[in-house]
Amino acid sequence: MSSETSMVAASVRLQEWAAQIKECQSRPSGMSVASWCADNGITKANYYYRLRQVRKACLEHIQKEIPTQQIVPVEPGLLQQEHKDGIGQPGLSISAKGFSVHITESTPMTLLAAVLEVIQDVE
Repeated sequence: MSSETSMVAASVRLQEWAAQIKECQSRPSGMSVASWCADNGITKANYYYRLRQVRKACLEHIQKEIPTQQIVPVEPGLLQQEHKDGIGQPGLSISAKGFSVHITESTPMTLLAAVLEVIQDVE
């Protein structure tokens, strides 16, 4: 029972700290973090400790929600198919929702991720 109490206490403490951080981040534009902390009775070091703990808790929560990425094996023969226009360019063609994407070794992963995200949102 004491572990449940500890977990609840830690959760409440993180919520209070998150509210303080939000309040500090919406302080008047001319006010420094140090003066906000002095006005609110905490040290600057304590504020940044709380900020780190809240960020850490948020990252842990987000990581639980994000499914782990899976590596999908691709048969070597699929990577050697010719393009419809006759140009033999090694790579992989993906067709989904009316879109076709040809991916090669030189395709930047950021570009591929952006294109797949757009395709995913198409209805």
